Amino acid sequence: MILRDPSVDAAVLETARGGLLRRGMGYEMCDVGAVLNISADHLGQAGINSLEQLAEVKRIVIEVAKDTAVLNADDELCLKMADYTKAEHVCYVTMQPTHALVREHIRAGCRAVVLEQGMNGQMITIYDNGAHIPLLWAHLIPATLEGRATHNVQNAMFAAAMAYSQGQKLEDIRHGLRTFDSSFFQAPGRMNIFDEHPFRVILDYAHNPAAVTAMCNLVRNLEVSGRRLCVTAVPGDRRDEDIAEVGRILAGNFDRYICRRDDNPRGRGPTEVPELLYQALVANGVEAEHITIIPDEQEAVAAALEMSQADDLLLIFGDNVPRCWKQIIYFNRDPEAADAKTEAATPAPDYTPPPADSPAIEAATVAGATMVRDERGVRLAREPEDAD
Repeated sequence: MILRDPSVDAAVLETARGGLLRRGMGYEMCDVGAVLNISADHLGQAGINSLEQLAEVKRIVIEVAKDTAVLNADDELCLKMADYTKAEHVCYVTMQPTHALVREHIRAGCRAVVLEQGMNGQMITIYDNGAHIPLLWAHLIPATLEGRATHNVQNAMFAAAMAYSQGQKLEDIRHGLRTFDSSFFQAPGRMNIFDEHPFRVILDYAHNPAAVTAMCNLVRNLEVSGRRLCVTAVPGDRRDEDIAEVGRILAGNFDRYICRRDDNPRGRGPTEVPELLYQALVANGVEAEHITIIPDEQEAVAAALEMSQADDLLLIFGDNVPRCWKQIIYFNRDPEAADAKTEAATPAPDYTPPPADSPAIEAATVAGATMVRDERGVRLAREPEDAD
């Protein structure tokens, strides 16, 4: 009904894995199709048990693209999709300015969006038909927190790639990026920050290993003079190994942990998910006294807010996002109790964050693969068994 409205110029459709498996595509074709990543989420459901199988499902989005297929060149499973599209253009997005395949693609006169290092920081740059187009400094995009939220730098690059491929003007793309932020009102549950308490609170809906990794990277990039605290959970329909992986990722990034469950346990026992997270944290070196299990989300959030002190950073992975946000903004600790707690507080321990895992593809990976070159640029050849 919406697309029949003559005042509508374009639709942006998030095509979910679950919908594809249950009901197929909601449309026969699109002008621009994009796949941002393939990560370990929902594995073990609907017959999808590996990342390669998940990539086959998500690949449908670019198989039906007519004009442009936008692909994450830093994710090898996305990179391999380029040989399956009949789109007129392939546009790679990379945060590696030395990416071997993308460099050859650009030299062939084809399209890419690249994060390049400049004198004033990192510049989002568009390459197309031999043109080099500096678009915008990453730190000028509010949603990137001055470039510290690297996952939103990448999201901005994909937004720019898709808008450019739809024929949008450069000044309109720049304006869109510079006026969009991660507030609760523009992007509820996506890195919503509240700074009106003596401590900072970040609320995010992250519920899989890739999203949790992105938020941990952000926490490491932020300057925090107090402690780092976290309220965490994983949906109950995820595999035990997926829950354990989230615990492994979180371990070492925070001073205190509160483990909870979602309102809907999705087949799990009332304390099963938080207990699995507890076990994973302990197994990865977190001391048991730094972990608290509070199964109910409202109680867990309330306890974390009470526990927080001046200059702390509290990261809440929320399930019921509107309810969590209300708890955060309306939290009002008793001033006398707060003063007593602050006086009795012990200083935050020295904090040395672990090195971030890089998702980047090594040049050798690309160099050792078979590459196809034609009028659409350069891409990895599909596997021999898929050549038909």
